[in-house]
Amino acid sequence: MRYIHTIKRIRQHKTNYRKRAAILVGRNQFITIKITNQNIMTRLLIPDIKGDKVLVSAHSRELAKQGWNGSLNSLPACYLTGILLGSKCIKKNYKRAVLYIGMNPYTSRVAACLKGIIEAGVHVPASEDSFPEQDRLDGIHIAEYAKLLQEDKSKYESRFSTLLKNGLKPEDYPNHVQKLKDDLMKGTFANSPSTATDEDEVGK
Repeated sequence: MRYIHTIKRIRQHKTNYRKRAAILVGRNQFITIKITNQNIMTRLLIPDIKGDKVLVSAHSRELAKQGWNGSLNSLPACYLTGILLGSKCIKKNYKRAVLYIGMNPYTSRVAACLKGIIEAGVHVPASEDSFPEQDRLDGIHIAEYAKLLQEDKSKYESRFSTLLKNGLKPEDYPNHVQKLKDDLMKGTFANSPSTATDEDEVGK
């Protein structure tokens, strides 16, 4: 049996070289979206011979600085983080990009973040059918679930303990999302400096 060598970054599920080649050949600015169990990070980058350069970045932790009291990795948080990145891009006159997710799957949370970026004014090729329903992006499903749990006070307080601690009633989630969305779309947010990083982290 003949041994076939596989590039290390493919074995580690870090880089899709076909997609990377398309980005390099097209000289496109590209967007990465990384979602963990606690946070969301999204960036606009441009490929460079010395490594990808970060042009703009946004992190869900920044939402808290803008008055956000909800979860930092929920569907609405992904959507708002996308709007934050998109608004920053437009402010710096970056209006076009492509999405690069490497070896990672295109999940509903990735789609929610991308939807926010596009709504903020950045042109990114994408199908509208791939985005979650607007009700879910606005957190209406969270508010409806909270109303169902109101009869069981202990379960209600346990399930939404973090929100209640932050001073947010889960029934008010849609209004809270809309308020922050309006502020971000207006560009009324504190600018956070982008920090460059190596391709090992941004090229996944």
